[in-house]
Amino acid sequence: MAGLCLAAAALLVATVLSKYKKSPEQVGSQAVCLALGLWAAVCLISLSLFWGLALFSLSCLLMYTYLSEQEWLPVDQKAVLVTGSDCGLGHAICKHLDKMGFTVFAGVLNEQGSGAEELRRSCSSRLSVLQMDVTKPEQVKEAHSKVVEKVQDKGLWAVINNAGIFGFPADGELIPMNEYKQCMAVNFFGAVEVTKTFLPLLRRSKGRLVNISSMGEITGTSDMWEMHEKKILEHLPREVLADYGEDYILTLKHFLAHLLDTASPDFSPLILDVQHALCAKHPAAFYSPGKRAFLWLCMASIFPTGLNDYLWKTNATKARHMPRALSLPNRNKAM
Repeated sequence: MAGLCLAAAALLVATVLSKYKKSPEQVGSQAVCLALGLWAAVCLISLSLFWGLALFSLSCLLMYTYLSEQEWLPVDQKAVLVTGSDCGLGHAICKHLDKMGFTVFAGVLNEQGSGAEELRRSCSSRLSVLQMDVTKPEQVKEAHSKVVEKVQDKGLWAVINNAGIFGFPADGELIPMNEYKQCMAVNFFGAVEVTKTFLPLLRRSKGRLVNISSMGEITGTSDMWEMHEKKILEHLPREVLADYGEDYILTLKHFLAHLLDTASPDFSPLILDVQHALCAKHPAAFYSPGKRAFLWLCMASIFPTGLNDYLWKTNATKARHMPRALSLPNRNKAM
């Protein structure tokens, strides 16, 4: 019986190792397999033979499932379109995918700009820069024609909707309507326009659609902060300005300065998730790269809204960062 159990354990280990050989880059090092062997010894020595084997078998099943998710497909010069490639994350994604061997179409807002020139200079001949303002359907269609001309019957393996614009972190009442419209035009309708235009090519290749949104990567510059701040102060009705107070509005940009101080300039966690979404045989439906990003998402989705509001209000009160009307004692009691 003991020999039979050990043979079964050896078979399970061999199965996991065979899966590991297909995906060594994603798992990391052989330490994973070593840990599995040590765990097998612990299970079989510290528990009864039956329960030890049962626990070890469950561990092998979980490890096999994990390794299956890490198994990669070959690149084979698959074609990928990336929007918003002038700078930042989109720019870095294009360079990384080009090094991996993908045929990259880098959609940019300005094909004569410094970002586009940098891509042409530093990347291989497989990369093509395309003029593509996602808010202009004619540019999206023209880019589609150029992609079709190059990929022909192969189709397009992936579309990465990365283009996005900076939004000033102000209260909803303070933001001008044209800011809302511009944000929706780029961050939502632009992504829809690109997706609808290129979906037939994705369908032909049975490829991937990757949508990227940001919890704070897009912070803008101090000049942009000043411009948005000026727009808010110029367009606010007197009554609203009196309720919020100019001092409160002038402190809103401090949140962006805090983001710059705490955010990491390292794009690698995001790029590796994009890489997994494109190359994994079984990609995840959702990724949350970055420190504490998943924690904030859990808090927003699981905690009661009232509790989230209380935490934000408490934090704002401690920082003395409250609209003038809410900071007045008699107004707080009424509300």
